[in-house]
Amino acid sequence: EVQLVESGGGLVQAGGSLRLSCAASGFTFDDYAIGWFRQAPGKEREAVSCISSRVGSTYYSDSVKGRFTIASDSAKNTVYLQMNSLKAEDTAVYYCAADLGKPGTRSYEYSYWGQGTQVTVSS
Repeated sequence: EVQLVESGGGLVQAGGSLRLSCAASGFTFDDYAIGWFRQAPGKEREAVSCISSRVGSTYYSDSVKGRFTIASDSAKNTVYLQMNSLKAEDTAVYYCAADLGKPGTRSYEYSYWGQGTQVTVSS
């Protein structure tokens, strides 16, 4: 059974940092693309970053480029999202997702999802 469990969310002041973790199980970790998405109240879910060890690529949305860093630890079957210089507009529920294939930026490209972790940035 594929499982994705996010952790690391919380409340932080603007300018601060958080590191999200996505612990994966139930599949061959290195074969899958892992994506981080976020959804703010009243807004559509959007891709933040994704990584594929198999393809050797990463993606960042323009809104987080230069502030967020995605990294994969195959030994721990975990993908991290280091978020620095946080802004109030980064406030959202953050989800990690996985799929066997190229890393995509659309929700429908991912078959497996975690339960989400809340990130709140106070201004």
